[in-house]
Amino acid sequence: MKTEPKPYKIYLSLGSNMGNRFSNLQKAVDCLFQEVGTILKISPIYETPAMGFDGEAFLNCAMLMRTSLKPLKLLKTVLQIEKHLGRQSKKSSGYNSRPIDIDIIFIDDQIIASEKLVVPHPRMTDRKFVLQPLVDIDANFIHPSLGRTIVDLLEANTDESEISKQEKWLKNPIQDYNISQFRYIAIEGNIGAGKTSLATKIAEDFNSKLILERFKDNPFLPKFYKDAARYAFPLEMSFLADRYQQLVDDITQFDLFKESVIADYDVNKSLIFAGITLPEEEFVLYRKLFQLMHKELPRPDVYVYLYQNMDRLLENIKKRGRDYEKSIPEEYLEKLNSGYLEFIKSQPSDTVKIIDITEMDFISNRSDYLTILDMILS
Repeated sequence: MKTEPKPYKIYLSLGSNMGNRFSNLQKAVDCLFQEVGTILKISPIYETPAMGFDGEAFLNCAMLMRTSLKPLKLLKTVLQIEKHLGRQSKKSSGYNSRPIDIDIIFIDDQIIASEKLVVPHPRMTDRKFVLQPLVDIDANFIHPSLGRTIVDLLEANTDESEISKQEKWLKNPIQDYNISQFRYIAIEGNIGAGKTSLATKIAEDFNSKLILERFKDNPFLPKFYKDAARYAFPLEMSFLADRYQQLVDDITQFDLFKESVIADYDVNKSLIFAGITLPEEEFVLYRKLFQLMHKELPRPDVYVYLYQNMDRLLENIKKRGRDYEKSIPEEYLEKLNSGYLEFIKSQPSDTVKIIDITEMDFISNRSDYLTILDMILS
């Protein structure tokens, strides 16, 4: 899996004064969700007169989103969405009517002044139809160039245009993805399958409690890859204790302010790995300890297994660049995959989702990510 670019927040202004204005705005919202990223907030809709030309009144709103697209890629995507929704290229200078207009107002606190993109938007402070919706979604955001909050800019604004708040609200498409129906989701897969990346994305998008395996803190892991026979038992015992303690702390003491729990491992991972790394006598003892410790822990409502073929796994492991993983033999990965599939056979079929992501890139391609969400919820 690729390393995901750090996501950041963007503020957009949307407007329409041609055709079914509300429908145009909703289609734009849907496209932005599909192509750009997660929608965090949508302002109320305001009707405002056309500014700078004679035309029908506009419906305007603002959006706060989180995206990993680089600024110029973001601009290109926004322009493509406008074109897709019927906006024509300007034939003359000045303003005119359009079915949809999407302006990038802020990209976090960045200041960009290039030939193609200027951020913050240079004319936003003159426009009440931009400032009022922005106040609704983040009144205290500070303009990175002016050092003033949005609410201060609105109060200082001299635009006397009438602005009328509408009763009808736009729908955030994320509402169609009812992750909260599951209290506990476990994302599993072989080494390098992308478990942590997917669990993190889902938790961020759905305000879920995120549980990540603390493998980096295990002092036996690098030693195990150098001398498996010597360090297999202490490695598996340390993981057994740590996973148990983490799940007891994070699942049984459920966070009331989070709607669900997303983990990048399932507790049965311990048995799968130990069954491969330990000799028979040690595994029998290990299994007894496991069963005593974990019999009271809750089971995941959904067990997601991310499958990738061996070439992709090896490629992902190489890209991660962890020195102690460079010596992992392909045979070991094959055994792990077989161990996972044997375990899955013993689980209720309605709780298991096997998703082949060999040809997917849910980090760079948002449509792949949304496809995976659909498969988890199907």
